[in-house]
Amino acid sequence: MEIKLHPDRFFSPDPGQLSVARELYRQVEHLPLVCPHGHVDPRIFADPDYRFGSPTELLLIPDHYIFRMLYSAGVRLEDLGVPYANGSSDYDPRKAWQIFADHFHLFSGTPTGIWLQDEMVNVFGVRSKLGSKNAQEIYDQIDAQLRLPAFAPRALFEQFNIEVLCTTETVSDSLEYHSAIRSSGWGARILPTYRTDAVVSLDTPGWINDLHALEEQSGISISDFSSFISTLEGRREFFKSMGAVAADHAALTAKTLSLPASDMDAIFQRGLIGEVSRTDAAVFTAGMLVEMARMSAEDGLVMQLHVGSYRNHNPALSSRFGSDKGADIPVQTELTQNLKPLLDQFGNHPNFHLILFTLDESTYSREFAPLAGHYPALKLGPPWWFHDSIHGIERYLNQVVETAGIYNTVGFNDDTRAFPSIPARHDVWRRVTCNWIAGLLVRRIIDQEDAERMAKAMAYDLAKQAYFLD
Repeated sequence: MEIKLHPDRFFSPDPGQLSVARELYRQVEHLPLVCPHGHVDPRIFADPDYRFGSPTELLLIPDHYIFRMLYSAGVRLEDLGVPYANGSSDYDPRKAWQIFADHFHLFSGTPTGIWLQDEMVNVFGVRSKLGSKNAQEIYDQIDAQLRLPAFAPRALFEQFNIEVLCTTETVSDSLEYHSAIRSSGWGARILPTYRTDAVVSLDTPGWINDLHALEEQSGISISDFSSFISTLEGRREFFKSMGAVAADHAALTAKTLSLPASDMDAIFQRGLIGEVSRTDAAVFTAGMLVEMARMSAEDGLVMQLHVGSYRNHNPALSSRFGSDKGADIPVQTELTQNLKPLLDQFGNHPNFHLILFTLDESTYSREFAPLAGHYPALKLGPPWWFHDSIHGIERYLNQVVETAGIYNTVGFNDDTRAFPSIPARHDVWRRVTCNWIAGLLVRRIIDQEDAERMAKAMAYDLAKQAYFLD
């Protein structure tokens, strides 16, 4: 069956709203893509001659949105080429692709299915819907294209009209690939993002190894909380020197605590000898969020906080394949009281900028929007992860804009590891937001001038402003 991407996809069938949505979308469709938060590997841009591997390596293996669905249907991750925790893998890329194609119908009606079909058509020129019978034919078509200079990462970056792309690196990363990009003379703007989760979560398996990696990279021996903090501050300076504009933090809850350094050091010392409890780790993370807010207020890095994901929920899976393999499940969260210690200190600080993301949609109108609608330091990140979808975007806008307005949000970020999906993800956001704005206009809630300004802001301006990317 031929893939048909309808020009009015995701728009309302109501003639009045449809007409307005079309016009708003026409005005923003070709604006450059601003990608202030994501997980694309900078390694692919460091070497101008870099080529992607097989279609399986490019489209399937890095994308947990895809293999979590296949796993739910009983497909083994090793058969898809997902490497084991030790990094080894033994698979046939064609067989993995065939399994993917055999199960492609599972993605019908999902955002992943929408992104994949958009990629197939607009990036690789595939005109037939992927299925069991044409799997190898499509594999060969994509595989042949990936060998061409036009499908090198740098060429696609320019084809996608990406203005800026921010990656995410651990605090101990050498940023060697970013250095290579800068020294190559290529004019693309690709910036690192500072992330400390590996050394802040004391109960994470391998935490001590991550701490040693930080010591090695910084050249500082970390023996107490004071040396830990000074090392993190030094690494922030290095990331900023390499162009970083933001720091990224993830936590199960939004709990923050202002604790004496002596209390934090006592927990840190227990971590060093392997005697930290789950309660210790939660308290330490809560205290570190306030420390990170302090650092952001001092050095100006935008603080991103993602809360509400119970990571690695399936221990049998994570023990075999490692973390971040699609077993991350949303949990109920509370924001108003948990964030208060942090906001008491920095919510009114003129140099502090916090972008908050949550997986708990029940907080949108109750806490999420009211907090951002008051504190000058706080803005709302876009609908994240499971809610980066047509209906998820609509639910978000319906619940937060009446209280916070759109100018207390930060527009869109794709938050993806799947580089070829970036244009498709932005296109979904632009279509859905234009349709939503058109609904306000036809109901006489806003006027034409408001609508056009809002459409451009949500597609382009807000992300640049929130992350200081001008």
